Amino acid sequence: MEFKDYYRILGIEPTATAEEIKRAYRKLALQYHPDRNPGDRAAEERFKEIAEAYEVLADPAKRAKYDQLYAQWKEYQRHGGRPEYFNWTPWTAEAPGTTRVRFVTEEFPDLEDLFAGGFSEFFERLFGGFTPTRPHRTRHTQTGLRGEDQTMTVELTLEEAFTGTQRRIRTGNKAIEVRFHPGIPDGHVLKIPGAGAPGYKGGPPGDLYLTVRIRPHERFERKGNDLYTTLTVDLYTAILGGTATLRTLDNKTLQIRIPPESQPGTQLFLRGQGMPIYGTPHQRGDLYVRIAVELPRNLTPQERDLFQQLARLRKTIA
Repeated sequence: MEFKDYYRILGIEPTATAEEIKRAYRKLALQYHPDRNPGDRAAEERFKEIAEAYEVLADPAKRAKYDQLYAQWKEYQRHGGRPEYFNWTPWTAEAPGTTRVRFVTEEFPDLEDLFAGGFSEFFERLFGGFTPTRPHRTRHTQTGLRGEDQTMTVELTLEEAFTGTQRRIRTGNKAIEVRFHPGIPDGHVLKIPGAGAPGYKGGPPGDLYLTVRIRPHERFERKGNDLYTTLTVDLYTAILGGTATLRTLDNKTLQIRIPPESQPGTQLFLRGQGMPIYGTPHQRGDLYVRIAVELPRNLTPQERDLFQQLARLRKTIA
């Protein structure tokens, strides 16, 4: 008996979630549907194979049994075992049963004849027989097949993520307005219901999943809800103390107090001056300002003499 790798058939990993299994199945089933491939025997067989894989992996009980077999089969192969010598006995269904086939009743109500001959020997041996059923036929004939979900990536500047923005996104032959709220994180996925591919035979459209990517910024680095930046001050401000101006992401200015004798690399902490917290924009993270010191150049003779005096004075004190 031939082992069926249902994960490979659907193009997913064994760790796939229920939603990932369903999404992969819908995409492939739509691609190989007999109505889209009339007279194509290979597409028909591929469709049946996809449907069988989904019948097992979408059912928690069947998947649990299959996963145990899958792990043992992979281990058997790893040790060089020959397929014809694998012991199938522990995995054989104790008695043929009747399995209500999900994909026929819920997704493809008009394809019962296609599965009249049953599933593969592998499926039959593991789970017993099946009988296609026809409940809810009218409902599914009316709604048709749901369209495929689609994915897209959109890039925002850090300023746009800070203040929030709106973009016109084109998908297929239509354009939609999408609002990105302040503080949206890098890698965040927005679900836009009904903005995916059109449905088949009058079915509802799929959804659009937008992944947000935030471009690197030349002055600010974002870590979660906090911001990090470097502020350069002159030598005299670093030694004597004072204030320095910092321009923020929303183009405002902050007056930063520089403590006397601030060393290069000193980090100042400004509470509540970071990124807006996504979902609660009235709250914000914190801002960390690293001090860099700019040394004077092109010294005049008088300035150089003063620095030499200072150097001698520091040696005397030491």
